[in-house]
Amino acid sequence: MKKLTFENIANYFLKNFFQGLVIIGPIGLTIFVIWYVVTSIDNIIPSVAKEIPGLVFISTILITALLGFLGNKFVVGKFFFDTMDSILERTPGVKHIYTPTKDVMSSFVGDKKKFNDPVWVKTNENPEIWRIGFLTQKEMADVEKHNYVAVYLPHSYAISGWVIVTEEKNIKPVVGMTAASAMKFAVSGGVAGFHSDDNIFKAPE
Repeated sequence: MKKLTFENIANYFLKNFFQGLVIIGPIGLTIFVIWYVVTSIDNIIPSVAKEIPGLVFISTILITALLGFLGNKFVVGKFFFDTMDSILERTPGVKHIYTPTKDVMSSFVGDKKKFNDPVWVKTNENPEIWRIGFLTQKEMADVEKHNYVAVYLPHSYAISGWVIVTEEKNIKPVVGMTAASAMKFAVSGGVAGFHSDDNIFKAPE
């Protein structure tokens, strides 16, 4: 039996404290983000939010889903939204906000998702170094970069990233991971993505 000393007690306490942070941190952050989003949308109409909390948020979600349904399933709805899209893309000043926002959102959701083709990219020859990324442009001939492709490389623990243009021979398709798993692997710094059911953050004994 180990002799109880202040150092042993402190180390044992800290080990359990940090394990508690690992458990409660993601839960707390998730609850905070959800609460922030709900209350922010609710506060669009404060008077309604005060009387019936959550009503504005639920209404916004339902209206958004309804607009998506009308825009995809009905000719009149599709014509209306396509016309609005065309007008906004041609309006001076507005187009510089609308077009990039639409392109970024379309890359993550909808029928034109761009980050669904994970690849390995060779970024260094000697020593050989590979990074995981997402193929966003399969050819760059329009800008006179024949046999080149564009790849988006996400940063770890961030929502940012950067784009590189490299030769086709420097990329290989990712095998054994879905696009979602590849993104998780990249953003988590390589600690998640392969075996999502494993307890990655198990405290040391």
